[in-house]
Amino acid sequence: QVQLVESGGGLVQAGGSLRLSCAASGRTFSNYAMGWFRQAPGKEREFVARIGSSGSYTSYASSVQGRFTISRDNVKNTMYLQMSSLKPEDTAVYYCAASRPLTTDARRYDYWGQGTQVTVSS
Repeated sequence: QVQLVESGGGLVQAGGSLRLSCAASGRTFSNYAMGWFRQAPGKEREFVARIGSSGSYTSYASSVQGRFTISRDNVKNTMYLQMSSLKPEDTAVYYCAASRPLTTDARRYDYWGQGTQVTVSS
């Protein structure tokens, strides 16, 4: 089992920044690829970013490319999502998740956090 807890969400004005954190406990964090997903009201959960187990590989959804940065610290067992130039359409509940394979498919992630709300006002 891997337990994941997100933090860092909140209300921010358009153009602002937030940094989300995902703290992991349980099984060896560094064995897992990690991802960030988000779900807006009335919409399906969507992929935001992923990072390989060592942190050397990252990829992003086109909607956040160049604005968001995913990273991880395997000593602190924590993953981050630095979000900049935020837009109202970034408003959603953001979830972190852990997976053995490095994938954008939410169905292949085994462990999920409870989510943290990000609201971007215009």
